[in-house]
Amino acid sequence: MKRYLSVMMLLVCSVALFAQQEVTRFLGIPVDGEKSEMIQKLKEKGFKNDAYNKDALVGNFNGSEVKVFIDTNNDKVCRIMVCDANLMNAGDIRIRFNTLCRQFQKNEKYIPASSSDYTLSEEEDISYEMTVNHKRYEAGYYQRPAADFSNEITTILQDKYSEEVLKNPTEEQQKEMVEIAASYMFDKYSNNFVWFMIHEFYGEYYIAMYYENRYNMPNGEDL
Repeated sequence: MKRYLSVMMLLVCSVALFAQQEVTRFLGIPVDGEKSEMIQKLKEKGFKNDAYNKDALVGNFNGSEVKVFIDTNNDKVCRIMVCDANLMNAGDIRIRFNTLCRQFQKNEKYIPASSSDYTLSEEEDISYEMTVNHKRYEAGYYQRPAADFSNEITTILQDKYSEEVLKNPTEEQQKEMVEIAASYMFDKYSNNFVWFMIHEFYGEYYIAMYYENRYNMPNGEDL
């Protein structure tokens, strides 16, 4: 019995450790660690220093020329921002925005953060809505963790319920188990967030994409 409990505790601790390792990735690189390390890894992917902005890297991403910025919190990378290097008109930005929406939608690595259709219709007057109504055009997706967490969820349930209960749970206990599993998975997904939006610059437009590791984001710890 003691050996069984020791193994269970080891598994639970492993889950907690692994959760911190499963963070958002940009080009396969974890959005984590020190900024200098991230810069080096991006340079290995072909990005170079921007001659006009010391805080940016330039390169090609998803078929477009982009500028990449790295945000940190407490000396840890928490966000990668990827901006179009070239401005475009309202018609072209609609096409680009819709193309990105469809690419994310069919990519199995992502789950839409909303059930709404993010794509923009031909009738949408982007220029008017952004200038007059200050409307934001954005779309968000959860990046699926690379791992299968079914074993981890099983471990958590085994830690909370006896073997007898797990074999024959009541209706109320079944509901609790579903809520525990859903909460665990939501935590894994919601902290791995990728979103993008249209920005305006003197009558022209560009898209900025944000790869966020919300484990590293400010959480009021400095208040």
